[in-house]
Amino acid sequence: MTNEALQRATKLLDAVILADGHNDLPWELRQHGGPNPVEAAASLDLTVRQPALHTDFPKLADGKLGMQFWSVYVPCEFEGHSAVTAVLEQVEVVHQLVERYPDRLRLVTTADEAEAAFADGRIASLLGAEGGHSIAESIGVLRILRRLGVRYMTLTHNFNTTWADAGTDEPAHGGLTEFGRDVVREMNKIGMMVDLSHVAPSTMRAAIEVSSVPVIFSHSSCTAVNDHPRNIPDDVLAKLPGNGGVAMITFVPAFVSPKVAAWNEQLEAAMAEAGQEYRNLTLRGKFVQDWDGPPKPLATVEDVVAHVEHAREVAGIDHIGLGGDYDGVGSLPEGLEDTSKYPVLFAALLERGWSEDDCAKLAGRNTLRVLREVDGFAR
Repeated sequence: MTNEALQRATKLLDAVILADGHNDLPWELRQHGGPNPVEAAASLDLTVRQPALHTDFPKLADGKLGMQFWSVYVPCEFEGHSAVTAVLEQVEVVHQLVERYPDRLRLVTTADEAEAAFADGRIASLLGAEGGHSIAESIGVLRILRRLGVRYMTLTHNFNTTWADAGTDEPAHGGLTEFGRDVVREMNKIGMMVDLSHVAPSTMRAAIEVSSVPVIFSHSSCTAVNDHPRNIPDDVLAKLPGNGGVAMITFVPAFVSPKVAAWNEQLEAAMAEAGQEYRNLTLRGKFVQDWDGPPKPLATVEDVVAHVEHAREVAGIDHIGLGGDYDGVGSLPEGLEDTSKYPVLFAALLERGWSEDDCAKLAGRNTLRVLREVDGFAR
């Protein structure tokens, strides 16, 4: 791409909020500093470049990020009360980060607060709970998370909950159980966005049917471009204009690149032969280190562009956003290696004829609209 396009993209992102739907830095810090939120938040100095991380403040400044949903992720190995404890610890990690870096971050819960933080040169910081197992089948815990500032919950992670089917598990509920539908209704009521990344297509359809407000996909891409169970089928994308929701296209190589997806299938088969669970991300990471399989192919920024443009074609320009999943995967596509690289994606889109207004919608305008609509319905 040309320097002119990159300069245009950088100037654009200086003026409009760039919102990302999903970043796993809080869990990555827990891996470094342990479960104590104070120690986790202090485990690495984010004011300097951290080669082991996709996210630090120098990279974020280069990437022009203005608004981040920080994932308060809990692995599926945590169940019941342990999952509740872990998600509360992760919520506190984000609060600790905001207190530790007040000149860089500001905790916000509304679109207006996000815009004010951006105007003041802070990254507007919101929370998203990844995995409905973290509420341990308790509407009360769901409400507590919202009171603590959590603005969305992903209904499942890699495994089914007792009330919702995941995209990477065997169907058990036909989408949502009646309790699952109650969870969606309660989320509408309290102003918590319903996140349909990770869930099965049947769950996506059921949740959109039940929800009275726009839904989101915090970090997913398009099944038609790459047939991966973490992506969104076209018929679901086509429902977003009627629902008002936003599909935040992710950068995860296995989700965007058919070549990487095929490599992952080989890895999954090798792990199954060894009696190991591929969906356990910790086990997967350890297995890959010693696996003598073929080298992993590289995804590219062009792979991500293909998903963004397909989502625009099917769902429309008003229903797309971005959710990079930085620090949630081992590596990202060439050109999007870390959080400094967002302008590269927008430069590529501008070179393909995207208008600056359309780029602004993708960057954050659509996500802010959904946040406002969800808040407007809450009571």
